[in-house]
Amino acid sequence: MLNFFKKPKEKLFGLKQLDRDTLIYRVLPKLLMEIMRKYFRVEVEGLENIPRTGPGIIAPNHSGFAGFDALLLSHIIHKDIKRIPRVLTHAMWFLTKTTSIPAAKMGFTEATFENGISALKKKNLIVLFPEGEYGNFKPTVEMYQLQEFKRGFVRMALATQAPIIPTLVIGAEETNINLSQLKFTKFLKGMVLPLPLNVIPLPVKWKIIFLPPIYLPYKASALEDRELVLEIASEIQERMQDQLREELLKRESVF
Repeated sequence: MLNFFKKPKEKLFGLKQLDRDTLIYRVLPKLLMEIMRKYFRVEVEGLENIPRTGPGIIAPNHSGFAGFDALLLSHIIHKDIKRIPRVLTHAMWFLTKTTSIPAAKMGFTEATFENGISALKKKNLIVLFPEGEYGNFKPTVEMYQLQEFKRGFVRMALATQAPIIPTLVIGAEETNINLSQLKFTKFLKGMVLPLPLNVIPLPVKWKIIFLPPIYLPYKASALEDRELVLEIASEIQERMQDQLREELLKRESVF
């Protein structure tokens, strides 16, 4: 217990002198993410697989409906690799100014092909969840069953020649229990939302694994080949699913 609250090496002085935006969108999120990292006892493997310079697409499985996986991934990459990734997130964050302004200040970007390409052409890392909301909001009874990958991340990789870094997040599935998936067909066509059991996250132990980068051996023009793009996305999904199963077999306890 004492180790959890031990004094960090990095000291934060002069909080009174900080402007409101810096305090709300930089200092407090950083503090909260460090608390969450310890709360979930996050174990990280494969940091050497993340490019230190140039573009790259971090492509994790998506789960837990609360978005903690996106927040923690961004925090870990920023702190451990010293790079600031652009996190492509659900359009729901950008429906109103109330949510879109803080989302933008925390480095979130609406998950569109154009936004991804723009960030990669500027030599940034992006975090993009190929399953989209169908992975994040799937019922807990389907935990660790990868939903069909959208193909945008493959097209982005082809267009910019950026490597894809498949990433496994283990633990987020059990952190927040989702009873069902709500699909809207009339007023919010295409919108998917969760039906959560708990709001306070359970203290499940997390493990994040950055797998070796995949450099696609094709020219940018290949992004117009729909069959090839589908084949690549399916192959990456299958590879990640197999490695997820292997990691789950090695796991001794959820807590």
